Amino acid sequence: MSADTEGQYATGLTRRNIEAALIAAGRNPAELAPADLHMMEDFHSLGRLATAGLVGLAQVTATDRVLDAGTGIGGTARMLADEIGCAVTAIDMTEEYCATAAWLNEATGLADRITVLRADVTELPFEDESFDVLISQHVQMNVADKPRMYAEAHRVLAPGGRLALWDITAGPRQPILFPVPWADTPELSHLVTPEQLQQTTRAAGFETEVWNDLTDLAAQGMQAVLGGEPNPLGIQVFVPGILTKGRNIVVNFNQERARVIQAVLRRPASGGGAAATSST
Repeated sequence: MSADTEGQYATGLTRRNIEAALIAAGRNPAELAPADLHMMEDFHSLGRLATAGLVGLAQVTATDRVLDAGTGIGGTARMLADEIGCAVTAIDMTEEYCATAAWLNEATGLADRITVLRADVTELPFEDESFDVLISQHVQMNVADKPRMYAEAHRVLAPGGRLALWDITAGPRQPILFPVPWADTPELSHLVTPEQLQQTTRAAGFETEVWNDLTDLAAQGMQAVLGGEPNPLGIQVFVPGILTKGRNIVVNFNQERARVIQAVLRRPASGGGAAATSST
């Protein structure tokens, strides 16, 4: 990822705006329950619903060593630490998000289970076979070098480890309508088709266990949320223009300009990669 990509997300106001919203809602920003953040902390389509489904498919357990690669402000890492009890390493390229995630981990009493680091998904600062599960949600859209991204994921996963993806891909009709949450302008967006994404993960050595196109579900769910009144503790608190960007995503989905893929891939327990099989 580039400095331009970080500029897509960093505003200099993330923590301040979240603190102000929490205080206005009657919360103490220094002492929070994890549930206080559920409507704002999952910066991806379908939010916590998507994360819960993905975590279930990946069969994450309390003994798994988990890497949340592209943590944002840390929602997935906190869910895993709080609800499953596993140790999580959370990384993001946006320094402002890392600082905010660390603050919220402390405020929710989960800092002892989560390590936050600023890092690039194409150059992971970890030893080989360091993790059992790598979760990546709405990250690869900003990554041009996807072969390197997934080669790194394969390297840091132990044999038999799972790569859990919730990703937006290119649809058959192009171009997409901008702005969208990951890119205000086309040069920041690096969408590939679902077929290209699966081919890249196969080439990195992964076997596909689950590969679902959930575009219709995502469009319907996002349309329902966007049609209601914004939650005062919603994602708009720290993401400028998210309502417009969210509506553009729905249009892109409905016009077949973009697709949403839910997938669980596995590093083979021994030997090299194998031919993948899809499930729907």
